[in-house]
Amino acid sequence: MDEGKPVIVIASHNQAKSREIAAILEQGLNDLSAITRLLADYEGAAEPEENGSTYAENALIKATACAKFTGEIAFADDAGLEIDFLNGQPGLFSRRFAGESTPFPQKMAIILAQMENAPDAERTARFRCAVAIALPNGHAETYEATCEGIITRSPRGSGGFGYDPIFFLPRFGCTMAELPPEFKNRISHRAQVMMKAIPALRALFTGDSHAKNIEAQSG
Repeated sequence: MDEGKPVIVIASHNQAKSREIAAILEQGLNDLSAITRLLADYEGAAEPEENGSTYAENALIKATACAKFTGEIAFADDAGLEIDFLNGQPGLFSRRFAGESTPFPQKMAIILAQMENAPDAERTARFRCAVAIALPNGHAETYEATCEGIITRSPRGSGGFGYDPIFFLPRFGCTMAELPPEFKNRISHRAQVMMKAIPALRALFTGDSHAKNIEAQSG
């Protein structure tokens, strides 16, 4: 029944993030009836070590490994919270901050304790996100975007995941975790960068000139 429909594999075992990515992809590709699958849907698929020195490099590592393993077009992201008062930390190590197995409520509590004496004017931060699209033939493209905000003094909201409860968006008057999911999926760092990447995915599935250029570059 799915024969002939475009397939995209999200190169992540993080269920919350994968659901968010899938929702944004479905919004951008709904008229193409694209099928979104997760890396976990493929038996034996493992996530490679994210040892890149940038978000784009980590996204690329995951996407290319996924495309090679599954034989499908793969989509991966890497994102982090950069806090100016903490000299850009946790940044690239946001997921591993204070230990990879440490729950995010505890990670946030550590950050807020480190920023206890930071005045409001010095609580600026941003979420940065890079995504990669990889083809089984080895070609890949990357995109990047940021979302500016302020670190709160206590967590607010129960939506989203990760550091969303302490990331305040001044223009909306709430934290990322207080936004309805459908709205977050239009304005977040992940949504912004995916809106850059979706035209490339559409090109691959519709066979226009961009897709031909991609295949020519990787031939």
